[in-house]
Amino acid sequence: MIGNTVIKEVMVTGEPYFAVEQAPCKQGKPKGNEDEVLLSGIFELLQIEVECESSGTQQHKESCYSKNVLRKKKHWENTVAAKKIKRKQKKQKKKENLSSQSGVWPLLTKRDLKVITKEKLLKARDSGPRICIDLSMTDHMNNKEISRLAAQIRRLYGTNRKSTNPFRIYLTSFIPGGPIHSECLRMNDGFTSYIMDMVEESYLDLFPQETIVYLTPDSDCVLEDIEPNKVYVFGGLVDESIQKKLTYTQAQENSVQTARLPIREYMVKKVNLKNYHSEILAVNQVFEVISTYYETRNWQAALQSGIPPGKGYVIRTSVAVSSSTASTSENKCMQ
Repeated sequence: MIGNTVIKEVMVTGEPYFAVEQAPCKQGKPKGNEDEVLLSGIFELLQIEVECESSGTQQHKESCYSKNVLRKKKHWENTVAAKKIKRKQKKQKKKENLSSQSGVWPLLTKRDLKVITKEKLLKARDSGPRICIDLSMTDHMNNKEISRLAAQIRRLYGTNRKSTNPFRIYLTSFIPGGPIHSECLRMNDGFTSYIMDMVEESYLDLFPQETIVYLTPDSDCVLEDIEPNKVYVFGGLVDESIQKKLTYTQAQENSVQTARLPIREYMVKKVNLKNYHSEILAVNQVFEVISTYYETRNWQAALQSGIPPGKGYVIRTSVAVSSSTASTSENKCMQ
């Protein structure tokens, strides 16, 4: 209240509105012009405040924002725009790389690539080298280890799909409804459509004994090459309790030829805080080495791509396998 004038705030259609009423005069003379000047100034301030709060136009709202808010808003908009441009450039570069790698081939869609991959895997069934994963040792694993093995099979299959020269892959002793079968179905999307041979028979019943080479880190024989007429068997075993020489013992009992990856010949132990060095690899890591070697014919490149640094080995700067070691390994392989 100013003088005999009362200012009331009321709401009209959701907006603040200020009404002016005349109050009855008390004793004393009205202040006249002084009150009118004061009221005029107050109304001007109230009008500015109401316009800033309630005006629906973008121009009024922006005029009420601080410069800091506007600067942050502009920075955010510029960042979003830059990310969109970067994604677009990355996508274009990926298309150009695919075009250059495919030579005269035009840019392929995902559907086209899927068809080509399927054709490669089907062709490998007729003429590709053969890999077999022996799943007869699930009794030696707990549920956690079986789950890890199922994940390794998925990674192995993914590597084979991307390979230029894929292998024909067998899962032997693969019992429907068994622990490993159930885990593969649970963990691996689209597992039933994997292009690989899943059989209940043992690898001993599928292949002639003279064609089998069982890969085990405990073998005295060094794997020197991948031969198309051989079948290379991986032990499907995740062994956190370290049951030593399990795969090697079974292979020996079945009079099957064994071999190990040439880790000691092409790599050296690296000093580390835990002093940990291991030649025991997951089945997908072994396959990564074998697949890379088959494409490059270079053991150094193959071992470097498949063996993680955590195993404690690094590539030698100069590789020299002594003739005596090579001849000894060859003699043991022929036994």
